[in-house]
Amino acid sequence: MLKIHIITVGTLKEKYLREAVAEYSKRLGRFASLKVTELSEAYLPQTPAAAEVDKALDKEAEAIIKQLSGNVRIALCVEGKHYSSEGFAALVEGATMQGSMDLVIGSSHGLGEKVKRACSHRLSFSEMTFPHQLMRVMLLEQLYRAFKINHNESYHK
Repeated sequence: MLKIHIITVGTLKEKYLREAVAEYSKRLGRFASLKVTELSEAYLPQTPAAAEVDKALDKEAEAIIKQLSGNVRIALCVEGKHYSSEGFAALVEGATMQGSMDLVIGSSHGLGEKVKRACSHRLSFSEMTFPHQLMRVMLLEQLYRAFKINHNESYHK
């Protein structure tokens, strides 16, 4: 069984997002073991300078890198590769063969370069920007879809 570790900066504040995460986590339970680690977002002023953002991302990167342990490491970032659902399912299948997978969701300012370099893959869901809290739900849904594809089970389109 694949061990999935989602490392995310920030917590889920909205009840509806926590409920969606709980639902997809439950669904994934028959295919994989799931662990979610929430890390603190580095403090930034309301309108930070670029140097302040870089410093915050470096601080977050240190905490993220300490959590990485999977055989396959995937950073979610806008410049990452776009996959079809079937392509992502193939990536998940490859990770299943290797036993463990880390998926990293950054803060509202993204991920530091150190984290991206520490990962074997970069994944982008779109060229659009999504709230990092919503990305957790979207990622879990796509993981569930990938397992359904890999097990030749139907799932709504």
